[in-house]
Amino acid sequence: MRLHGMTGSGNCWKPAQMLRLLGRDFDWVEVDTNGGETRRPPFLALNPAGKVPVLELDDGTVLTESNAILLHLAEGSPWLPPPGQARTRVYQWLFFEQYSHEPYIAVARNLMAWKREAHLHRERLADCATRGAAALDVMERALAAAPFLAGDTPSVADLALFAYTHRADEGGFDLARWPAVQGWVDRVAALPGITTLPRPPAA
Repeated sequence: MRLHGMTGSGNCWKPAQMLRLLGRDFDWVEVDTNGGETRRPPFLALNPAGKVPVLELDDGTVLTESNAILLHLAEGSPWLPPPGQARTRVYQWLFFEQYSHEPYIAVARNLMAWKREAHLHRERLADCATRGAAALDVMERALAAAPFLAGDTPSVADLALFAYTHRADEGGFDLARWPAVQGWVDRVAALPGITTLPRPPAA
């Protein structure tokens, strides 16, 4: 398998982490998304949406969208409950992550810590701060009642939300404000085989 992604991206971390947890071999292909590589014809031929991650399976099948790849890889593993209510709860968190969490916490992180363009996006970052905090509030309530997002055991829901939450400080979010979320971050980080995203290079 070949996984196309950017090392600093939480969305790309998700399938790479899942593959490592499952002990599956893959080749990593670095893609410079901030440099516009995903908008060039060779990449668009692979994924017309112009986004990473992209996973090429051994048979040549191409999979896109980080959470869809997570679900595909986790099928039949302890990271994905069998069909039923427990799996539906995992789906809820995956949709929440892409609609209510990632567009604000990940975007703030990219603009502030990686592109270093906070001065160019003050209004957008103010919106990210408000909406990102609201997403963390939702997680705080859930994690005050259970050790993991979908219940008593970790699932792909935790991987999906951990990806950007454990680096939320790079987008201006102080997790001390959300102690249940911080405790969950520590629990996920302590799971065997879990890695963390690199910090941005020094200016």
